[in-house]
Amino acid sequence: MKHLGQHFLKNRSVAKKIVAALELAPGDTVIEIGPGHGELTEVVERESWSVNRGIKIIGVEKDHELAAQLRKKFAEDKNIEIIEGDAIRILPELCSAFHASRSTIQDSRFTLHASRFKIVGNIPYYITGHLLRTIGELEVRPVLCVLMVQEEVAERIAATPPRMNRLAASVQFWAEPTIILRVPRSDFAPPPDVDSAVVKLETWSVQRETPEKEYYKAVKVLFQQPRKTVLNNLVAGSEANKNSLSEKLLEIGIPPENRPQDLSVEDIEKIAKLLVVSL
Repeated sequence: MKHLGQHFLKNRSVAKKIVAALELAPGDTVIEIGPGHGELTEVVERESWSVNRGIKIIGVEKDHELAAQLRKKFAEDKNIEIIEGDAIRILPELCSAFHASRSTIQDSRFTLHASRFKIVGNIPYYITGHLLRTIGELEVRPVLCVLMVQEEVAERIAATPPRMNRLAASVQFWAEPTIILRVPRSDFAPPPDVDSAVVKLETWSVQRETPEKEYYKAVKVLFQQPRKTVLNNLVAGSEANKNSLSEKLLEIGIPPENRPQDLSVEDIEKIAKLLVVSL
């Protein structure tokens, strides 16, 4: 039976590889999105023993019945907490707690170890884009995420020039993506209509100089019409003079006739600054 678009992972070796990619260390808090029947949760729990049990696991499950089953299943483990609700709404609330120091944070709904946190999950296809935007906009981001997503989406996230796209440009502003595993549909119950892949997102340790608002505005303008040239998209998205913009693009080393798919994150940052000056 499918719950809210979920397809449950049944290949335990894949689960072990996903957890290994989390690089668990004492003091970590692991937020699992959509734990389902607890397949990944169990592997995280067992792995935590190898790092002196210093790991907090928070599962965020939207399905009421599954959340109740998970609470019963892990009732004896005080390091595992199950929250019933929508991860996209709860994540900002959870992650804002990490503004505090390394002391433990207590809330009416959850308890966190504040040193650092990571996100893991077998993500329902229909929330993937929204979830990535939510993580990217968090006040405090996880040090890394390991997410099972649709294979095509994973490839889009990890794309580089000349295959850049809006999703890749948005995610790569805050994290470095790596596809670490491809997972056939037969490894799920019920099997989905497409294959999946596991993507690891390592958050950049140094914050970029370009303000997020300026960068994402540039992404929106540039990828509004991906088949158009960089210059034409910029002209359409601003009131700047075409000839003037063309000259300024050349000055920053970007050919005006290039397509958005040819741009790196660094190129987009340059264009974001250019737009601020030009508008």
